Amino acid sequence: MNTINRFILIILLPLIFAGSLLAQSQPNIILIMTDDQGWFDAGFNGNDVIKTPNLDRIAKQGIIFDRFYSGSAVCSPTRASAITGRNPNRMGIITANKGHLKEEEITIAEMVKQKGYASAHFGKWHLGILTKKEIESNRGGREKNFEHFSIPSSHGYDEFFCTEAKVPTYDPMIKPKVYKEGESHRYGWSAVKKGEDFESFNTAYWIGEEIKETENLSGDDTKVIMDRVIPFIDKAVKQNKPFFTTIWAHTPHLPLVTSDYYKNMYSDLSVKDQLYFGCITALDDQMGRLWDELEKQGIADNTMIWFCSDNGPENKTSGSTGSFRGRKRSLYEGGLRSPAFVVWKNGLKGGERTDLPAFTSDYLPTIINMLDIAYPDDRPIDGIDIMPFLKNKHSVRNTPMGFFLRQSTSWVSNQYKLISNDGSLTFELYDLLSDKEEKHNLIDSLPQVAGEMKKELDNWLKSVKNSRKGSDYTLSEK
Repeated sequence: MNTINRFILIILLPLIFAGSLLAQSQPNIILIMTDDQGWFDAGFNGNDVIKTPNLDRIAKQGIIFDRFYSGSAVCSPTRASAITGRNPNRMGIITANKGHLKEEEITIAEMVKQKGYASAHFGKWHLGILTKKEIESNRGGREKNFEHFSIPSSHGYDEFFCTEAKVPTYDPMIKPKVYKEGESHRYGWSAVKKGEDFESFNTAYWIGEEIKETENLSGDDTKVIMDRVIPFIDKAVKQNKPFFTTIWAHTPHLPLVTSDYYKNMYSDLSVKDQLYFGCITALDDQMGRLWDELEKQGIADNTMIWFCSDNGPENKTSGSTGSFRGRKRSLYEGGLRSPAFVVWKNGLKGGERTDLPAFTSDYLPTIINMLDIAYPDDRPIDGIDIMPFLKNKHSVRNTPMGFFLRQSTSWVSNQYKLISNDGSLTFELYDLLSDKEEKHNLIDSLPQVAGEMKKELDNWLKSVKNSRKGSDYTLSEK
């Protein structure tokens, strides 16, 4: 054996082997988010009508959250909170289709690169426009919105396959020219059949800067998404790299479109129910496909999956909050509580539920602490590391969660919720441990509790306002 070969064996092979072990020891991380799925729209939360067998079997292998909150009661703000750990109002994403994810923000995708992760985003984006060159989706291509051009690759993602905003949940690029009885352009329709007239939905899946996907865009939308997720996972495994990915499904956001196969599973229900329940079951099949792929690759045990919805169900749909008050756009529990779970078989005991209050802003601090990554500056982070709670089964959260949407604000502690719906002119107070349906306003009977929470809320709102001025970005260069 010559000198060079001995050098390879003695020096390089141990280093390569060590690097391989390191990659294998770091968990893969998947953040799955559905769109407008109500707390009760899943079997693992007790719904015995809607069929979600795959989500149920995955959830049961992990920890199901009874009190998991979306970062806001509408879409875009929650998405911003999930990948930055910060309240979306700090960066000017005050509601859907407003603002964009600024390059000065620090995302999970950017931070995990320090540990060698491959990263990709799939599905809905809704954190800025994806094209300046053509009119498409809600804001794309309109000159007044050019300042909001913000694509995933500007925020740490190696690759992406996404739309700016909503698409039909089946055949996502088209809509029928004629709607059948009980169906509509806004609510949804049965999948267009061969020979029926259709037209463009006027949106696109983007895969690069001003680059559109043109192939494999028909059928169930979540399958269209998963057809890209699985090759990404396969590539990361072959490269022996841990991966981080956000999979943000459009289901069950309007317009709801469902094939006959899934509609027929609910044939005894109304067309409205068939469309809603059918598209969720279609999504569920793709969640099963994802889990099966992880098992096939031998990485299921060391993959951490977080699942939630971006807010409560849309008004006048078949979505359900169970007994919770309010729906999408409301800061009452029904607008914020989400069906949610975390699975990580190598790190967390499964088969349990927790009443720990948690929300999407907790993702970033939990993940970077787990990976021993230091946050680069002192800007305010609204989430906390919840892994100690999950591992130790300790469910008392001492750090309240703040929510802010239009004229509504709320401050949620482990026990109480302080809420105002009129710009902080009047407040309500609820004990969420004994009154989760928010029926009994305690604002007059617990003045000391309300007073302390008002002070905390006021201080938090001042911090958020300060962030919106851009002061956080002067703390350090990105």
